[in-house]
Amino acid sequence: MTAIAVLGNGRVGGNLATALARAGHEVTVADRTPGAAAAAARTAQVVINATPGAGSLDRLAALREELRGKILLDVANATVDGPDGLPARLIHPGSSLAEQLQEALPETRVVKTLNTMLFPVMTAPATLSQAPDAFLSGEDPQAKQIVCELLVDLGWRKEWITDLGGIETARATEAAILFVPHVIRSSGFAPFAISIAR
Repeated sequence: MTAIAVLGNGRVGGNLATALARAGHEVTVADRTPGAAAAAARTAQVVINATPGAGSLDRLAALREELRGKILLDVANATVDGPDGLPARLIHPGSSLAEQLQEALPETRVVKTLNTMLFPVMTAPATLSQAPDAFLSGEDPQAKQIVCELLVDLGWRKEWITDLGGIETARATEAAILFVPHVIRSSGFAPFAISIAR
């Protein structure tokens, strides 16, 4: 059992919190109440960033002390939305939210994952007609191993999880969000994920 704090109680955070609690983990969800995020992060081993990506850097940088020594599992994508509310462009072109978080939180082990899919797939990957991929980006091998184990608890088979390497590889996976609005406009809001055919 892992003590997990989920920052963000929207569709993504709520979905992850429910599934991880069902898998036997001790899960605390922090809403926007002042002090809630700090209190949750302080007692957790793993903190999941499920806050809106555009404001994630400021919110999490303010938790530097609470996040010291913790694993930060970042699932957010930092984008500017278009008039239809769908992602239009990246906030950190030439970098990534994950890299910015790691720079702002040098004593926190940031791992990027689950950001190349619509949120229902995060906790139910086997419901797709073909195997999806979950990608890991991060500097700390032990942190990535712990995140990998959490993904398995969420229903991801180990062969569906690909370690891309260091935190800079999150640039590639975060850029995949730019596919999303076009796919949704073309096919509707049906669950999908990026998959590498092998």
